[in-house]
Amino acid sequence: MMNVKSLVWFIGLLVFSSAYATAQEMTGEMLAQQIFDRDRGKNSVSSAQMVLISKNGHKRTRQFTTIRLLEGNLERQIIRFTTPADIDGTGFLTIEKPGWETEQFLYLPGLKRTRRIVSSQKSSRFVNSDFTYEDMERHPVDDYTYQITGSEQVNHLDCYVLESRPKKGTESQYSLIVSRVEKQSRVAVSAEYFDQKGRHIKTYKVLKLDRVQEFWTELTVSMEDHKKGHKTYLNIDNIRYNGDIDKNMINRKSLENY
Repeated sequence: MMNVKSLVWFIGLLVFSSAYATAQEMTGEMLAQQIFDRDRGKNSVSSAQMVLISKNGHKRTRQFTTIRLLEGNLERQIIRFTTPADIDGTGFLTIEKPGWETEQFLYLPGLKRTRRIVSSQKSSRFVNSDFTYEDMERHPVDDYTYQITGSEQVNHLDCYVLESRPKKGTESQYSLIVSRVEKQSRVAVSAEYFDQKGRHIKTYKVLKLDRVQEFWTELTVSMEDHKKGHKTYLNIDNIRYNGDIDKNMINRKSLENY
């Protein structure tokens, strides 16, 4: 008959083996899917600021609002800049379509016209920030290959290190993205972007992460362009989840009606 000491040892071994098996079973594809599926509510409304800092330290600040709506597993989102005067009214609309086609439209109030962002423009800078139009859209998990290469701590947070590479036929300005994904929240708290020549060109960081209502929210983030020496900060001042939002608030008509 097994004595108490042996029983404790045996139970401990089972627990360790179970945890080890779970860790072993986690694949890059599974982690990428969990990041994509992370619960961000059925909708959200936020007000925020964008701070642009040039290589010589010159700072420009912009205010904007965002309305986001999830329908099934597809999102639509509209961003509207309100200050300063030279960008007031500029709007940006993103609509995900079945089959994972993503439509993007930029409304320029000075010209009273809307411009559709085509594939060849996705590597362009979004309103002169360090985020490109490609960065401003979600990407289907199946368009990339993934590998978990280890674990690291980022600001005392335990993270997976995840490498993502676009599959053949996937259009991207990047050849590799190396992300640090916080294990509890499944939030990518940092990412390094590499161009088609393998050069590290940009770095994304989450500087403030917290729960708002019950949802993990990136309250302050930065994107740095290492080639230009330019940096962009996004700071959320206020955000509310799961309110009463009509999808007609997020379409071409509402984009141009300002």
